[in-house]
Amino acid sequence: MVVTDIDCLIAEVAAMRPVYNVGRVIKVGRGTLTVQGLSECASLGDQVRIAHRGNVSMGGEVLQLSRDEVVVLPDRSAEGVVIGDRVTLLGQALIAPDSSWIGRVIDPSGQSLDGRPMMRGVNPRPMRAAPPKATERRALGERLDTGVAIFNTLLPIVRGQRIGLFAGSGVGKSNLLAKFARGVSADVVVIALVGERGREVREFVDHVLGPEGMKRAIVVAATSDQSPLVRRRCAWTAMAVAEHFRDQGQHVLFLADSITRFAEAHREVALASDEVASLRGYPPSTSHMIMSLCERAGPGARDCGDITAVFSVLVAGSDMEEPVADILRGVLDGHVVMDRKIAERGRFPAIDLLRSVSRSLPAAATPEENELISTARRLLGAYDRAELMIQAGLYSAGTDPMIDAAIKVWPQLDAYLAEDETGGIVESFTRLAACFSEDLETEQEPA
Repeated sequence: MVVTDIDCLIAEVAAMRPVYNVGRVIKVGRGTLTVQGLSECASLGDQVRIAHRGNVSMGGEVLQLSRDEVVVLPDRSAEGVVIGDRVTLLGQALIAPDSSWIGRVIDPSGQSLDGRPMMRGVNPRPMRAAPPKATERRALGERLDTGVAIFNTLLPIVRGQRIGLFAGSGVGKSNLLAKFARGVSADVVVIALVGERGREVREFVDHVLGPEGMKRAIVVAATSDQSPLVRRRCAWTAMAVAEHFRDQGQHVLFLADSITRFAEAHREVALASDEVASLRGYPPSTSHMIMSLCERAGPGARDCGDITAVFSVLVAGSDMEEPVADILRGVLDGHVVMDRKIAERGRFPAIDLLRSVSRSLPAAATPEENELISTARRLLGAYDRAELMIQAGLYSAGTDPMIDAAIKVWPQLDAYLAEDETGGIVESFTRLAACFSEDLETEQEPA
């Protein structure tokens, strides 16, 4: 269906409501407001608008319901709110994406952040939608050209796959996500910047992503100074936008940076609603919140398209056992670990191949390609186990044929892991094969 500007204008008019339910603030607590007059019509999770100090207003969300009162969490500081302020019930949080949003930067409410006007689409959809039915989803699709050599070969990404990118701060995570945005074969790219530093949003859009990347991208941004409601909603809004294009039969690349900040925002909201923290500071609902977001990505059903997703996770001190990393790793189709030590010696992307895995293998590669991947992993593993001895000069050549082979090819393999690839998947495997000399004996395992 072709959507015109007239259709979008009609949708704007249709979204206007002549009558709203209104309540009044009767109590101002520590970060929450108690409202009377909405208990008969409000639902959990509904959006509200709080008017105070004349025409100044703020948003909020219904956290708790009782017979006579509702508890509301405002989306900014409640400073200045007084008893009797008007609270207008807006209803369920909806978003109405449109194809004209491509190339734009928006906030989690679907409003423009780049200073230009934008129209809502004709089909509003909930921000927290259910995933496609498990029995109706297609299998993972074909292997994707990513523009990065290591992901074209050793860690392949296929259409509809969901992977996690586990990294500490400052190891090149944002640059790798931007490479995916520019290089992965997809129709539309949707990027969620959750809790990002304010100055870095513009830098990411203008310089890291660049005009070429923005041609097919929609960026949904919520900065770190905004309320947990807005930061949490950022991931939901971005996923709803991705689902809009998926339902049109398109292939969508979804990039989230980061799920850790999404989980931290949810923790703040959950604690405000009196949920008890039990999982190393996180409430029990964190697992379901993360998994329900991830399940919305993946292969579509029937005539729909697919959402290929990359979820980044901030891991302090490379702790892969911390709650968010552990939850996410168990629900995805692969995980990629970035190592600070590799970044410090100047190799980017700083991916630790031996700790990373793509669950699209072995199906995503031919038997010959799988053998090549296995050989590369064996040699890198042999070098890793003997690295301390090699660096200290304690290893004697000829002691172990596998280690000898690993020492010989390690410089070429390590350089290959840093390569970009513009020639496609076949060329990537050709270059990987070129790292190995014909006389290498790779079949013998180290003693």
